[in-house]
Formats: sequence, C-alpha cells, structure tokens
Amino acid sequence: MTKTVFDHVSIGTRELADGWELFGGVLGGTWAYGGDSPGFWWGQLEFRGGPKIELITPTPGPDSAFLERFLDDRGPGPHHLNFMVSDIAATLGRIEALGIEPVQVRLDEPNWKEAFLRPRDAFGIVIQVAEQSGQPPELPPPDGLCPARLPSSFTVVEHYVSDLDAAIRLFGSVLGGEVSTRPETSRSGAELTWPNGARLRLIAGGEPSHGNAGGAAGPLRFGRDGEPFSPAELSRVAGLSRLLGVRIELDS
Repeated sequence: MTKTVFDHVSIGTRELADGWELFGGVLGGTWAYGGDSPGFWWGQLEFRGGPKIELITPTPGPDSAFLERFLDDRGPGPHHLNFMVSDIAATLGRIEALGIEPVQVRLDEPNWKEAFLRPRDAFGIVIQVAEQSGQPPELPPPDGLCPARLPSSFTVVEHYVSDLDAAIRLFGSVLGGEVSTRPETSRSGAELTWPNGARLRLIAGGEPSHGNAGGAAGPLRFGRDGEPFSPAELSRVAGLSRLLGVRIELDS
C-alpha cells in the first residue's frame, strides 16, 4: 500500500519577508529546509503539528514563467497542495483511474519524482504529488526569518468543493486521507486526516476560484495551547494575511 502524507501548503509571493513574519514570527513556525529550483526559490516552515507551509518566489530566468504568470494573474496566495507518496507510479495509476490526467510528469530524477493535477481536476487548486528519496537539502534559515514567539499547530486546511463525494475519492482513496468526519455526521462537510496530523476539511459549495469551476481555497487554521493570541497578534495576522493573499483563522 502506498504511504501518503499531506506534506505542505505552498504559497506564492514576491515578498518573502511578509511570510517569514506571519508564519514564523507570529504563528511560531520553525525552519525546516529550502533551496533553489529551476525558476524559483522555496523554503518551508514546520509547526508543532500538521502540514508545513512553503513559500515560493520567482528567480530570474525563463523557468520562472509559471510562477510569474500565477502572480501576475492572481497576486500572492496559495499555489498548490503537496502530497508526498512512497510509490508515485501507483498513485498516478489511481489518479488516472479516476479519469484525471496528471501533467508535468517528471519521473527521471532518482531523488525527486513529481506530477501535478490541474485546478480544474482538483477543485480549484493545483495538487503536487511527489516521491522523494534521500534527505532534503540542509540549508541554514534565511536572514529574514523572524524568531518564533510561541509555537502553534497548523490545525486544518479548508477547501470548498463542488462535488463532495468526488473530492473524498480524490483526497481519500487516491491521496491517502482517512475520513474522520463524514457528511452525514457533520454540517460542514467531510474531514480527512494523515499520519503527520494534517487535516483537510472539505466543504460543499463555495465560489469558484479564479475561474476554475469546482472549488476554492478556504481558510488555513492555526491554534496554540495556553496563552491566547493577543489583540496585537490578531491585528498583525490580519494585515499580513491580506498581503500574502491567504485567509488565516486562529483558534486558542
């Protein structure tokens, strides 16, 4: 059986400092790893529980066209959801069995194999499926990363979908999520979980995202035990999240 983890939410931006302050300084994320890829630089922050946050920004050269186009068309915001799998060939077979055609399939590199699902096939957002061998790059944290004040957990990713049953098949049967809350027991839709504590809440309905019929990215929810978020922190989260094009909801 293929092992799958909902690994991270990737956010495209031209201003990394906003993301470092929001997800590092205020929300308590700590540096995991990052590096250069063709056309973009990426860095990931991990939390006490749940998936990681990845920030990606374009770098000079023609390979950055995909991210430049995304930022020109939409501005900063969630770019893709990543699922790490132990057997990408088996996962792609299950995806194709649903009638979905993966794109940008790259299986030649032994250490990193990947493929993508278009927003129209994934309810309004790009999905990246990847298989990694060996260790990720060990690079020092960027100079602009703010020191974390208090740790928090990345508790839930919400996603609006037009067809709840089809979304459960994709994120559950194909991408390894375990259904913990079903539509018949919850008015908010269905919730799926992964072994790293990642939770994806699928909500029926919602407006299409940027012309991609079938879904829209919902709030990213964070919470921490003990000391609640202060009024100053709530205000800073609201301002930074607007600059980054993300919706953040906080649970104390």
